[in-house]
Amino acid sequence: MDRPAISTRRAAIELVIVSFVVLFQELAFIRWLPTQVRVVAYFPNLILIGAFLGLGIGSLRARNRSLLWLWPVSLILLVGCAILMSGIAFTANDVSEHLWLLYNDLPDGAPVFEGVRLPIVLCFLFGALTFVPLGQLVAERLNVFRKQSSPLWGYAMDLSGSLLGVIGFALLSLTGSFPVVWFLFFSVLGGVLFLRSPRLLALHLATIGVVCFFVVRGERNQYYSPYYALSTVHAGGTSNHVILTNGSLHQVAVALRESDPIVTEQQEEVRQGYHFPYRLLDRPPGKVLILGAGTGNDVAVALDEGAEEIHAVEIDPMIIQLGRDLHPNRPYADERVTIFNTDARSFLNHTEDQYDLIVFGTLDSQTQLSALSSVRLDNFVYTRQALEAAAGRLRPDGGMILYFMVAKEHISEHLTVMLTSVFGEMPTVSRGGWSLFNHIYMTGPAFTHLRSETGAGTEPDLASIASLEMPTDDWPYLYLPTQEITGFYLSLMGIFFGLALVGVLLASPGMRRGLRSGRGIDLEMFLFGLAFLLIETRFVTAINLVWGATWITSAVVFGSILAMILVSTVVMQLRPIPWSVAAIGLLASLFVTYLLPTHLLLAESAGVRLLLSVLYVGTPVFFAAACFALRFRTREAVDLAFGWNLIGAVAGGLLEFFSMSVGLRALLLVAIVAYLGAFFLKTKDEQRIAQPSVI
Repeated sequence: MDRPAISTRRAAIELVIVSFVVLFQELAFIRWLPTQVRVVAYFPNLILIGAFLGLGIGSLRARNRSLLWLWPVSLILLVGCAILMSGIAFTANDVSEHLWLLYNDLPDGAPVFEGVRLPIVLCFLFGALTFVPLGQLVAERLNVFRKQSSPLWGYAMDLSGSLLGVIGFALLSLTGSFPVVWFLFFSVLGGVLFLRSPRLLALHLATIGVVCFFVVRGERNQYYSPYYALSTVHAGGTSNHVILTNGSLHQVAVALRESDPIVTEQQEEVRQGYHFPYRLLDRPPGKVLILGAGTGNDVAVALDEGAEEIHAVEIDPMIIQLGRDLHPNRPYADERVTIFNTDARSFLNHTEDQYDLIVFGTLDSQTQLSALSSVRLDNFVYTRQALEAAAGRLRPDGGMILYFMVAKEHISEHLTVMLTSVFGEMPTVSRGGWSLFNHIYMTGPAFTHLRSETGAGTEPDLASIASLEMPTDDWPYLYLPTQEITGFYLSLMGIFFGLALVGVLLASPGMRRGLRSGRGIDLEMFLFGLAFLLIETRFVTAINLVWGATWITSAVVFGSILAMILVSTVVMQLRPIPWSVAAIGLLASLFVTYLLPTHLLLAESAGVRLLLSVLYVGTPVFFAAACFALRFRTREAVDLAFGWNLIGAVAGGLLEFFSMSVGLRALLLVAIVAYLGAFFLKTKDEQRIAQPSVI
């Protein structure tokens, strides 16, 4: 159906606005949905994949009747579905990777549903639906640029809006704002897209009110940190406070000094567990490092045991503040304590201090590192390289304590193997019911005497230990039993691939005819999307490892990648580089990043580290964007090309799960193969065009 002609200027403004809304809405969903549906916190990458799918399907429908009316309607469907599911306790007994699915904010009579696939699929499906009309609008405006200017200028407008969306959401998150503000912000801004239709504008404004009403009614949290939705509950009859993240038990700020009065039997169990390792030391700890300090339990115990100086590392600034305000022992007010609001692994990588004792608090996370990755926020803390970094910060007679709530035996096996590999001896492991943790691992010179006192047996065979599966920086999956993609994840991949296929087939009758004949698939653009999603995933995890897995690092890296793509696109429009240079530069830079160990980026100088990081990520991203731009500008149907590129990103997002089997670095090899496939298709296409017609 023909659309009223619009100017390039108007198309540019609307393209920037809709792209801003897309990124802002995407990030808002990633933050809000886990507060309503617990299990989604472990799969934010599926929300991102759903967004790519919706945008791709919308792009493929760019030449059909407008679906803009669907955006407000689909927002109500998604928000309503999430609110309904927020009252159900979904369990995951058949999932091989352990998920902390606790429902402390639900009443005792709340319904229980066996299995977690249904809520994941529903959030994916309804989330993708909200992006379909936005994708259609993006593709329509790209077509305007194709006809009146250049498709690359249109793509540059799209990237500019996306970059502004990332910056806008990061700034709004910094204020600690609540989800209703996020929804109100992008919905009101999106209202500009309805100005030419008073009826649709009225529908949209009414929808904003309904959506915000549901979001407010479903709100059960008191604070929003950059990582979690948080709330606190005072433990009746005690001075303790329970900290909930996304409605699940995360921490309990407990009075742990030996002089504190005992109120409950559980409090005494927790206190005994925390103090137990210190009883096995032959002297009070001097300088102590606590990783994952939380609200301050470990700090309070170390102070009570006579520590002279404590460095407390905690990634979440809001949890630090709750510790200052609510912990009954007020450990963070002690002058012996210095707080570092950063990622534990980053602190280990860059500190030069030496410690008598290093304590790994209960760091197990209930969210993911990035929306692009299936790696959890804490996974790079529990790898062999992380423990080696910690061991390197110990004084010659120092020791390490690791508290953990082990839910499955393979988690304990991973921890034991890693500690044995790093320290050359089996750790002393104490198992018990201490409420907040059930395993205590003690190792290092300060605890070596325990082995001789207990007759622990012969030294381990380090060669055989090294051959066992253990989490590394390349395979940082502490919670998986083995180095393979499990049936649970394969089933999710199959479900989402099937949904994507059905969505593409339903996109339009022309698409179905094209698929049957093979002429409706832009495989080259598909491969570009698949490959770029994989390299983006790899780079985000690598840079988070170098600079720390903090929210600001993720925002800066994601924004920097978009900025580099934008720069490359503008350069290719103004002064394009030859295809051969772009292609060779891309393949060469990808091979270098594959061969280059990430730890080589850990330069002591922040300036050198920044330069190396920019070269590591920026070079292949620049050439990848250049190759895409050179091929995208040749497309007559830029809407279809853009759609197939996004569908390829969906496939790349699903393939990311295979890192559970082959590791993160191997994703670059898959990306290289995909790019080689795209280059081969380009060559065939040019040969076909150059071949003279036969009459």
